[in-house]
Parts: sequence; structure tokens; C-alpha cells
Amino acid sequence: MKMDFVPPEMPREAVILKKCLLAAGRVLAKYFTRTGYRLKGTSDLLTKADIESQGLILGIIKKNFPGHDYFAEENQRHSTGARYLWVVDPLDGTTNYAHGFPMACVSIGLLKDGKPFTGGIYDPFRDELFLAVKGGGAALNGKKITVSAVRRIEDSLLATGFPYDKTERADYYCRFYADFVRLSHDVRRPGSCALDMAWLAAGRTDGFWSFKLSPWDVAAGLLLVEEAGGKVTDFAGRSWCAIDSYGAQTLATNGKIHGRMLRIIRKNLVKKDSRSKRVLV
Repeated sequence: MKMDFVPPEMPREAVILKKCLLAAGRVLAKYFTRTGYRLKGTSDLLTKADIESQGLILGIIKKNFPGHDYFAEENQRHSTGARYLWVVDPLDGTTNYAHGFPMACVSIGLLKDGKPFTGGIYDPFRDELFLAVKGGGAALNGKKITVSAVRRIEDSLLATGFPYDKTERADYYCRFYADFVRLSHDVRRPGSCALDMAWLAAGRTDGFWSFKLSPWDVAAGLLLVEEAGGKVTDFAGRSWCAIDSYGAQTLATNGKIHGRMLRIIRKNLVKKDSRSKRVLV
């Protein structure tokens, strides 16, 4: 990748974050189609690339910011109450990656005093680096990006993903899919929620929804979407607050179709499961 000169006003944390992304991206490229996997859960895969990528990222963070906290996907959490918290997904889209499907990335968000401060996503298969700094906008390979101008769901291209309990609750999750696929131009299910949010920030899609994501899935994407002019909330229309709430319910849009997508989601949230008679949320 030919990287633009890092401007002096970019905070040091963002410079190190970029270094982490590119280094971890090289790990993903090295092992792609050359590593096996094991199961953490029914549909939750783990590869050697996940482990090596995470170790490399945390090593860089600890070396440069030994007083910072971190929260990483592969069972690594360091919580001391520091002002800075790094939220790391060393390989988002592991199922794709393990099957040789090149839709995966590295995703890192940094919170300062509990608020998004900088974040980035690197796709080594397209050599695309998405980066955002609070108040500084969002960029793709050094060029500013913005969300789309689409105003109607009927003119939109949407994206979604299914949680790891999709086998047990497939009918429920497909209710949402069915409504949106009927209304929109189409719905994509690429399999990397971090890239889903990055591509939304770049205007390639107009809306994205998902259940039961984790903080490391969305911490970088949240800032990218917001700095690109979009909106991210839960299914009640509320912003995420504490880090542990990040991703539990995710609706990210260009802002213009947000209200209508919320109404459609809420309509399906109150439907009851015919077998259990329980409200499914």
C-alpha cells in the first residue's frame, strides 16, 4: 500500500493504530488459505491468524502505551480504569477467512474517557485502510469518505449478518431479512460486520443491521460511520453508552433511512415466537 504522509496533527494514538492494522494485515495475508481452524462454538471459528494477529497488535500497543487498557476478542482483557481503552478484533470474518473467502479484516477502535477517539479497519485483500479520528472525519487510503445520499429504503442497498445462534433462531432473524429484501434494491450478507460498517461509511451501502455483535466487532466501525456523516444506534434508537453494550443491537445507516429502518425492526421485535409464546428480542 502506498500510504499518504501522516499529517502532524494526527494524534500519536492514530499513528500507532494504523501501524497495528497494517502489521496485522500482513499476518492475515500470510496465512490466507494456508491454515486450518478449530471451533470455539457451533459456528464460531478460530485460526492461527487470529492468535498471531492479536498477539502482534497487543505487543505494539503495550510497547507504545503501557498504561492503556485493552479488550481483545481472543480472551484478552486488561482493565485498570485507564483513560484509554483499545478494542481489538484481530480477524473479523473468520469463517470467510477459514474457507478461503477473501472478505475479512483487522478492526481496532480506541476509546478515550469512554468515548470513541480513533478507529480503523484494514482489508488486506483489497489493500483498503479505513481510518477515523474524532472530529477529523473518516478516510479510505487517505481520502475523505462520506455516507451515501440515498433517502428511501426503496432505493437502498442494505447489509446484515446473522449471530452465532442462527441455527436455533433462523426463522426469527429471517423475518427482518424478508421485510428488508422486499423493500430495498437488495440485501447483502458479506460475513464481516466490521467491513459492513466500513463500506457503509464509504457510501457503498446505505444501511446495516445485526443482532448480538461484540464490542470488538463494532468499536472501529462506529466512529467510521459517525465521522462519515452516518448514524449508529440500538434498536430503540439510543446511542451505545458503556463498552459492554456496543453491538448488542446494531443499526448503522447513512442517517436518512434510519428512522424507517428502526420502525421496521421494531415491528418485528414485538412479534412472538409461536412455539414459546415469548417476545423475541
